Amino acid sequence: MDTFFLSHGSPTLSIDETIPARKFFESWLPAAVAGPETPRAILVVSGHWETDTPAVNVIRGNNDTIYDFYGFPKSMYELKYPAPGAPDLAKRTKDLLEQAGFGPVKEDDARGLDHGAWVPLMLMYPEANIPVCQLSVQTGRDGTYHYNLGKALAPLREEGVLVLGSGSATHNLRRIRMETGAPVPQWASDFDSWLKDSLLDGRHEDVKRFEEKAPSAKVAHPSPDHFYPLHVALGAAGEEAKAEQIHQSWSNATLSYASYRFTAKN
Repeated sequence: MDTFFLSHGSPTLSIDETIPARKFFESWLPAAVAGPETPRAILVVSGHWETDTPAVNVIRGNNDTIYDFYGFPKSMYELKYPAPGAPDLAKRTKDLLEQAGFGPVKEDDARGLDHGAWVPLMLMYPEANIPVCQLSVQTGRDGTYHYNLGKALAPLREEGVLVLGSGSATHNLRRIRMETGAPVPQWASDFDSWLKDSLLDGRHEDVKRFEEKAPSAKVAHPSPDHFYPLHVALGAAGEEAKAEQIHQSWSNATLSYASYRFTAKN
């Protein structure tokens, strides 16, 4: 399977049908997935789970739905995404990472799915019948670390596992604009364009070192938690992976929903 980076944007994506990216996620099956196969399981690397060392959630029943956001409409806290856990995938992920020197990998048998996972998945796979496992990011490490972490997970693609990085192409919550029709600021468009050009041109080293290579990197990502899922997905596709932008839109002026597919070299 190909790997993907998805910009999940605002959690209001779960209820707001006016957000342009919503239709992209709803049309996922015919529009984005390479091949007719339904994934055996899904591994989500979410920017909303940060740990000092890698961790996987080992859930043997159904995943709980985590409402890790505040002050939103009541209806959002009533949504459920009870996808089955994927304990076998969690164990496999742990083994691959530890064999590659990323251990020890912690097991969390209580944590469900944060909104970086369940919000896009509820639109992509509304039946909630595909087992899902989450993998954390390490905000204190760099892009190269997360790219190499992704490389260790490459065998999952041949095992029917869909590897999804869920974050945001731009993510500065202090700069979001609430008024309708506010223009995209220069810093956001510059970073977003740089990312697209770098990925499509195969400049993986630049993407790994985005904080020194990209324009307005510190403004676009004051913290890298929402960008590292891209590095994991890119690494999991292999060193000569081809990138394709599969969606581009904006909300709140500064939140880019740019999303990418990474195809391994044959």
